[in-house]
Amino acid sequence: MRSGPFVNAAEAARRLGVSPKALRLYEQRGLLVPDRSTAGWRVYGPEHLGRAAEIVALRQLGLGLGQVARVLDGDPRELEPALARHQAVVEGQIRDLSGVAERLRSLRGKLADGAVPAPGELLGVLEPAAPAIAFDLPWPWGGEPFDLRGIGRLTYITGPLGSGKTRLAIAIAAHLPGGVFLGLDRLEADGSAALARLASDPALAARVESVTRSLVEDGACRSPALLALLVGLDADAPVVIDMVEQGLDQMTQDALGTYLRHRGRQGGPIFLMTRSSAILDLAAVGPDEAILYCPANHSPPMRVAPYPGSAGYESVATCLAPPDVRARTEGVIAWRPPKVA
Repeated sequence: MRSGPFVNAAEAARRLGVSPKALRLYEQRGLLVPDRSTAGWRVYGPEHLGRAAEIVALRQLGLGLGQVARVLDGDPRELEPALARHQAVVEGQIRDLSGVAERLRSLRGKLADGAVPAPGELLGVLEPAAPAIAFDLPWPWGGEPFDLRGIGRLTYITGPLGSGKTRLAIAIAAHLPGGVFLGLDRLEADGSAALARLASDPALAARVESVTRSLVEDGACRSPALLALLVGLDADAPVVIDMVEQGLDQMTQDALGTYLRHRGRQGGPIFLMTRSSAILDLAAVGPDEAILYCPANHSPPMRVAPYPGSAGYESVATCLAPPDVRARTEGVIAWRPPKVA
């Protein structure tokens, strides 16, 4: 490697908070052209890192790679709606924090008057409480209590065939306030239900078309399966999606996975049931994302940290497969023979 302030791809990715795969994608799309060491390895200097940081920031605003390219080329038209969406998110956070500040003022006033805060008044004064749900697990777990706290922007649900992950997903949707379960019936009759919704709601159709164009620019293939997903995701409520990758090719899964990670906090939390390594890229899981793993032996679902050596990491990695492998097993279900009396 050359001397000076140049770093290799792994270090550049670490500094930027992205995966090396993301840097390669930026390079493939002509957004970032690293130098090469004498041995042929990619190296990134200050200018490369500065441009990459701009790309990462634009991606975090929800822009597709095609939109990023146009903004970096000096066309700001697609930046304004992205900034407007982010502004709405920030203003919502400000309202939440203003409520916390008001409760703190009230508590301090009571203390100044010699009053002791009542039980429960101190809850939620440090920061807005993260969503949480609790319920008894359905079959095949046998009613064990399940407590899911700190629900973030994205939660992945995975596990081997027959592990109960679909039942867990349905139960989560049922216990989330306003939760919606988007099952595989979305694909029936080539997504005719979603197409009917688009035909009857021009505003929804415009929003879905905007996202679709962005995904197509990132390599996705327009299809009824993709449209059905995007229609289901266009909701303010929490959404739980059964087998996100069903009916989507590899390029579409790659583009969709990246879009969902950079979608921001618009709408409610999203739960993605998947066994695709394009959707659940373990190297790209961010701080506002979580992984729920359903073990094959029907032990209670467990939360798994996205780094090698953590409990359950290898099991999660074993469950995941590239889109071409997932396509070969599409439609396979776990079947348990009936008990013989």
